[in-house]
Amino acid sequence: MANHAQRKEPVMAVELKGLSDNARKTSISELNGRLADSIALVLAVKQAHWNVKGRNFIAVHELFDTIHDNLRGHIDVMAERVQQLDGVAIGTVQKVAGASGVAEYPTDMTKAEDHIKALCERYRDHGEKLRSAIDATDEAGDADTADIFTAASRSVDKDLWFMESHLE
Repeated sequence: MANHAQRKEPVMAVELKGLSDNARKTSISELNGRLADSIALVLAVKQAHWNVKGRNFIAVHELFDTIHDNLRGHIDVMAERVQQLDGVAIGTVQKVAGASGVAEYPTDMTKAEDHIKALCERYRDHGEKLRSAIDATDEAGDADTADIFTAASRSVDKDLWFMESHLE
């Protein structure tokens, strides 16, 4: 009997050694979950940035620019890590709307304090989910992805502190 075609296992685009299939799958799932939340949150920050009014307007407006930029940097790192793990980064508006756990951001606010409070609530929730992702990916054996989440968590915590300081 002739051997027509040998079956081969699909080859990962990036052959990372030292990661189990479970670690890779866990990390891709966690990365896409936090990616969806980060994209939803970055859009909430822009909503606040565009519509904020009141005393200290320029300081708050510029703060929102800064925290927006910080989130965007982490979004790219997370999406690129998904690719390194041979996954697909999911970031379309339609998919993010369905996958994100970030509370819908109100579109009828203008007062700086109201925006800051609304963003602080969402940042606290996001920070908690990032810490959970640190644990999940570390336990699965992917310390590099856990490190990505650790950096994002530190940044979110710092930006939360900056925003909460405006409420004192």
